[in-house]
Amino acid sequence: FCKEKKIPCLGISDTSNLCGSLEFAENISKVGTQPIIGTQIYFRFEDTTGLLPLIALNENGYKRIIELSSRSYLENDALSDPHLDVKDLLIDTEGVSLLSGTIQGLFGKLFEKGRLDEISKLYRSLSSKFNDNFYLEIQRHGDQNEIAFEKFNLEQSLKIQIPIIATNEVYYLTPDMHEAHDALTCIGSKTYVNEKNRIKYSNQHYFKSNEEMSKLFSDLPEALENNFNLPFKCNFRPQFSKPVLPNISSEKGGSADEILKKDSLDGLKEKFLKVFKIEENNLKTNDKFLKYKDRLDHELKIIIEMKYPSYFLIVS
Repeated sequence: FCKEKKIPCLGISDTSNLCGSLEFAENISKVGTQPIIGTQIYFRFEDTTGLLPLIALNENGYKRIIELSSRSYLENDALSDPHLDVKDLLIDTEGVSLLSGTIQGLFGKLFEKGRLDEISKLYRSLSSKFNDNFYLEIQRHGDQNEIAFEKFNLEQSLKIQIPIIATNEVYYLTPDMHEAHDALTCIGSKTYVNEKNRIKYSNQHYFKSNEEMSKLFSDLPEALENNFNLPFKCNFRPQFSKPVLPNISSEKGGSADEILKKDSLDGLKEKFLKVFKIEENNLKTNDKFLKYKDRLDHELKIIIEMKYPSYFLIVS
């Protein structure tokens, strides 16, 4: 899709994990698209829990959002859904960009409960910590209460001087996928398509083009501008790394390579004594032993080249 549409940059923001970020970054980079890595995590404020999106601007930010994502699982009991306290956002914000989320997110839920003063206080706290890396999202999917929430966020943006950003929550690529996504939502929430009281999204959650977004937000050019400029702040993508294996060595036995060679040869001699009843003194002239030793040397050469001897020794 990125190759076909010549997409310059694309973000990922999976819920409660970053499992897809490496594969995503590797694949879209191959067609010249810049990957923007993010996640959305559940945060709790008093009695309300909801999602907030986080974006990694650099390597430090990537490590930070990985840490937050992991802690959302580790610091809760097995019966709770993964979440963090909203105060955790105020610690170490370097390299991270925070978005205010959707009408179904944390601030959206607080808005629907009429807790406007508390939202305003939280906006101030987050703005003072994240500076211009905290954005108030303006979304126009036609979802319930979205217009009122937009009006509130625009007022807060002027009052507290927080930048606004035009965003579109993408659940599928093309408009014709709406019905399939609606059915999938029903399966996820164990309900039926014809039920009235269920989670329902508008048909606007597809990947919109530049032209569509420009037309939709023509009255808020600064929101479009911030969307356009955000990728320029991001200069990181995850890459494959070599496995970090523990090292094992002994003062008596020498390096891991030497220990593995010695232990392997001793094991081969032991097996020849057990299986073929050939004593160690007679092995050097035995054709069968020399063939096995050739094979062993070949295997050891590969293992040592791959820097795996410590791994084999720890397992043994």
